[in-house]
Amino acid sequence: MGGRIVARAAMEKIERSSTIGQGGKGLALSDHELCQIVDQALAGVPHGTKVLAVIPDKTRDDNTHLLLPMAERALSTSGVAKFDALVAQGAHPTMAEAQKRAKVGASERGNGLLGHIYDHEWDRPEALVTLGRLEAARVGELTDGLLQESVDARINALLARGVYDMVLVFGGTLPHEVAGFAGGAKYFFPGVGGPELMHLTHWLGALATTEKVIGRVDEPTHRMIEAAAELISAPVISFTSVNTRDSNGLRTAPLFAGDTKDSLRRAAEVSKQVHIKYTGRKYRRVVALLDMHYDELWVGDKASYKLGSVIEEGGELIIYAPNLSQISETHGRMIEEYGYAPQEQVREMVEWSDELRVNLCVAAHLGHVNYGGMRNAAGSFVPRYRITLASEVPEEICHRVKLGYMDFHSFRVEGYEGAADTLIVENAGRDLYLVQPDGANL
Repeated sequence: MGGRIVARAAMEKIERSSTIGQGGKGLALSDHELCQIVDQALAGVPHGTKVLAVIPDKTRDDNTHLLLPMAERALSTSGVAKFDALVAQGAHPTMAEAQKRAKVGASERGNGLLGHIYDHEWDRPEALVTLGRLEAARVGELTDGLLQESVDARINALLARGVYDMVLVFGGTLPHEVAGFAGGAKYFFPGVGGPELMHLTHWLGALATTEKVIGRVDEPTHRMIEAAAELISAPVISFTSVNTRDSNGLRTAPLFAGDTKDSLRRAAEVSKQVHIKYTGRKYRRVVALLDMHYDELWVGDKASYKLGSVIEEGGELIIYAPNLSQISETHGRMIEEYGYAPQEQVREMVEWSDELRVNLCVAAHLGHVNYGGMRNAAGSFVPRYRITLASEVPEEICHRVKLGYMDFHSFRVEGYEGAADTLIVENAGRDLYLVQPDGANL
């Protein structure tokens, strides 16, 4: 018993220690520098500890394939008893075994320390556990009054008290439409959380509006998910990085290791400099060459909400995504039934639809794609710009969800180059585009 108390005290000391790390805009940390940060962060992990890593899924282009093997070596040296991983896939489809191996940096599973890589099953009640509840008054305080209801903080049962002694979080930070910035506590909720907070936080982001949430840390959704994450009993070390990709491959500008709140905020300060681009003007047409990591519009919607603020009213967004073959594997039927609409109109749809009220995550997505609306001559909200999808999604489905259609085989980016009223964005969905800095909020 005494040894167990000492081990727990040692881990709590790690959790309370200051965030470590280095890096910034324009830098690229070497593997050696990354390894030094990982080794330092894990130096005090006691012998016999059971460790769970929470990792991103295939839709995130990050450096987990580098960091996790480094952590595995450090933990092996410390003599930990167990080391497993849990994919923070939210409601995304599960990854194939080969994709999981690539994600953790192992082309072939050998006899290393890393054991099982678990899928998160957000829609199986028996796979979840309730950590506690955020009461209505607390929710109202956290959300600036946008929500006034209690919600259970349910999470993957692997994070129940006593299952693992320590949790490591790996993930990159960049602007996000629901939580302001991805990373930190977002890997718990909705990453490996239950449907209650998954739906409610996505809807909260829609109520707060994408424009007022994305690219900000102190916003209602992040406050709410951080409050829920405080209910996790095991000590947490979050490895939070800012990643970019160029002709030389993936680059890590900074890596910070510490608690989920501080490491996220330090990384977000760098992400603001790396992932937010200022155009100085709006464009009549934006051509988005969608990042190849997005194979369904459920995650490819980033091309719209990260570019929407630089598109003129009545303008057009063309999303070129030859690898995108479906709207959503999980929620496609419902999206096709309701169709994309401005956020203002989606709020009205939720009022009369029982189905949308219990699937607020889907409702939020409907508005994220259309970004925001404008009033027409009759005073009704209509999309602020039209969206044309050039992908493998059939024309009839595009029309069903209220998008324009273009045969991606006929698309030629050269036809848009040099036009003064057109902005072409490569790897669309990675960076947030704004007309000009908003110093009061960013």
